[in-house]
Amino acid sequence: MHLVLLGVLLGVLEVSGAPDADEIKYLSGLSKQPSFKHYSGYFSVADNKHLHYWFVESQKDPANSPVVLWLNGGPGCSSLDGLLTEHGPFLIQDDGATLEYNPYAWNKIANVLYLESPAGVGFSYSDDKKYTTNDTEVATNNYLALKEFFRLFPEFSKNEFFLTGESYGGIYIPTLAEIVMEDSSINLQGIAVGNGLSSYELNDNSLVYFAYYHGLLGTSLWNDLQTFCCKDGVCNFYDNQDVNCSTSVTQAIVYNSGLNIYNLYAPCAGGSMGTINCLVTNILNNIVNFSKLKLRGVVSLFKSSRLDPPCTNSTPSTLYLNNPQVKSALHISPNALDWVICSAEVNLNYNRLFKDVKKQYLKLLGALKYRVLVYNGDVDMACNFLGDEWFVESLQQEVQVQRRPWIYFNGETQQIGGFVKEFTHIAFLTVKGSGHMVPTDKPIAAFTMFSRFITKQPY
Repeated sequence: MHLVLLGVLLGVLEVSGAPDADEIKYLSGLSKQPSFKHYSGYFSVADNKHLHYWFVESQKDPANSPVVLWLNGGPGCSSLDGLLTEHGPFLIQDDGATLEYNPYAWNKIANVLYLESPAGVGFSYSDDKKYTTNDTEVATNNYLALKEFFRLFPEFSKNEFFLTGESYGGIYIPTLAEIVMEDSSINLQGIAVGNGLSSYELNDNSLVYFAYYHGLLGTSLWNDLQTFCCKDGVCNFYDNQDVNCSTSVTQAIVYNSGLNIYNLYAPCAGGSMGTINCLVTNILNNIVNFSKLKLRGVVSLFKSSRLDPPCTNSTPSTLYLNNPQVKSALHISPNALDWVICSAEVNLNYNRLFKDVKKQYLKLLGALKYRVLVYNGDVDMACNFLGDEWFVESLQQEVQVQRRPWIYFNGETQQIGGFVKEFTHIAFLTVKGSGHMVPTDKPIAAFTMFSRFITKQPY
């Protein structure tokens, strides 16, 4: 029934311009124009919403390379951040005007579709300018966008297809996959989620352990946390009703104000004081009060940390993408808002319907044909590795390869990239020394991991 209704919607969508109208002919900031083709335009989806995309063809045999969808998180953050600062073919420089080619771009080996979703994010917009949405609606519209992509680019309809994303993509990707796997016309092969939100409870609970074992909490506070939040060896820092526990958790988070939550060991862009202290206090209040809010506009550590990303500098990307010459090259609609890395309006009006995505993962794994990768930079505190490791373990899949180091070549020597544990059809992998944005922090390791994922090689 779900796909029948979607089929009706697809039948009434307005036909967009042909792909050649969306081709980017000249992009400013580059020393030379790319040898590969790339396109930018809009996919019209349900309710008169228009999702902006930027599609970069593979630099190596696009006709036979897989197609990869990339979604950044938020909710409310732009996937062009992934293109310009993580694994796109060119990376924005500090002057906000220059692009440099990325030697570890994911489109070296894949056709990559960067989609700004939902409407209200980046250059995506709605005709009625209403940007209240939810997880289910976003999954449906992302699916409709994919159908539009394959309609406009039919030459890629038989290629292997992968869904990838990071952060709140931990919700976006499996909920979208649940729909896509029912559509035999899309050659879905697997999904990969980086530093994703898989479970609010596991993410928030594991953070306190992460903080203590990374030397961020003192022994006295840790003892209080154990006394007031734990019973019979099981700790609940997530929705514990004990007032003393709530107080101790508050102290634990405020103690770390000013740290870069996206990379514990990286400096904080703009400095560590002032608004960051207020932000962290709000984060803590949200964790403590989560049980009262539950699924009605869930406010948790994750939500607050991504509303206006702390310790990050999005000025170069903002300057570049709002340059009129660039907007013209990208065929940006005059109805689109100015580009910002994350939309506060979308974030604050977003209804979170899923407290975890265990059901979606089990459905994917139950099909016994999809390759699933959950990977984490191991010094991220927004979506820490321990919470995602717990989540993967909770799926109770058969272990195929016990936890081991994985190796990559850094250009000079073989190095340990992190650690990996492989189960039937799913792997959990860490990237050593990386924060929330793995391709930014560890581009060579990230490219190696990505290459092994899409070519179905051992990690």
